[in-house]
Amino acid sequence: MNFECIIYQKADKIATIKLNRPKVLNAMNKQLWLDFQAALEDAQNDDKVGVVIITGEGRAFSTGADLKESKDRSLEAYRDYLEELQEASRRIIRFEKPIIAAVNGYALGSGYELALACDIRIAAEDAQIGSPEARVASAVTGGASRLIQDLIGPGKAKELLFTARNIDGREAERIGLVNLAVPGDQLMDTTLQMAEDIAKNSSFSIKMIKKGLQMASEVSLESLMDYEIEACLSCVSTKERQESLVRFEERDR
Repeated sequence: MNFECIIYQKADKIATIKLNRPKVLNAMNKQLWLDFQAALEDAQNDDKVGVVIITGEGRAFSTGADLKESKDRSLEAYRDYLEELQEASRRIIRFEKPIIAAVNGYALGSGYELALACDIRIAAEDAQIGSPEARVASAVTGGASRLIQDLIGPGKAKELLFTARNIDGREAERIGLVNLAVPGDQLMDTTLQMAEDIAKNSSFSIKMIKKGLQMASEVSLESLMDYEIEACLSCVSTKERQESLVRFEERDR
């Protein structure tokens, strides 16, 4: 598949979406979001894909919205752009397969918010992560108002959003904003290793677990526990479950 604003590759059960506008540090325009959603759709429909990685080409993950493009945009056109952005975030949050963000270089604004929507974040130690919206008279999108508080708590979230300051990957790991910070030259190898570790496991089981985790913030505990029963029964009824039990028995012989 050929795209204008991303590079999309698939290999060994892992799909990689690389934001590809390096001349503008992968600043986001509407076409990038359209390309991104098309790649996600393909990864969702491909049974051979178990994990998706999102990263950026060149010196940045993404510096967020393309402010040069937005400068002369009408409010109607801006609404259209924001709706595409929000739909992309919804797709990531609700995506049935695990998504890992490999955060290289700058991850700012809606680029940072894209990483927040992923299941797991691995950052380069020298990555620069932040929300400059308050500095440029804008507001956060992509569900970040909730996602960032879920990760680091309301007090720290307010501090970062109100000051509009950047933090590096090491600080992001310390406060729980990213799962792991590694030297930049190890970022993709580390991310691929985690993706491979996930891809070895039952894709159906992960789908059920991920759905339960999403429901946990949306439904009552009783409803969640009812779902867990049905999810577990669905998993243990699969052919994959029987095969895994055979392997387990053979291992102990």
